[in-house]
Amino acid sequence: MALKMKKILVILSLALIVAIGFFSLGIAYAGGVRGVGLLGVWFFLTFGIIIVLAQLIPAGILLSAFIGTGFSSMRKGEMPIKAT
Repeated sequence: MALKMKKILVILSLALIVAIGFFSLGIAYAGGVRGVGLLGVWFFLTFGIIIVLAQLIPAGILLSAFIGTGFSSMRKGEMPIKAT
């Protein structure tokens, strides 16, 4: 991968993490959390969302591939599901 592409991906990744962090901070602040507890809730929500996204994206790809194989056929003249 080119150096320019790596720099762009790093910047986009950091922008996503910062955006999720500020969103989590806003949720915690609006929920009434103040003081030092605000930092704890902020880190908990931010990294919780990042972990969920890290699991959800590959799971979505696998699920869509699984559904796609059920409704499509590798051969042109073949039906994917046998009708009885």
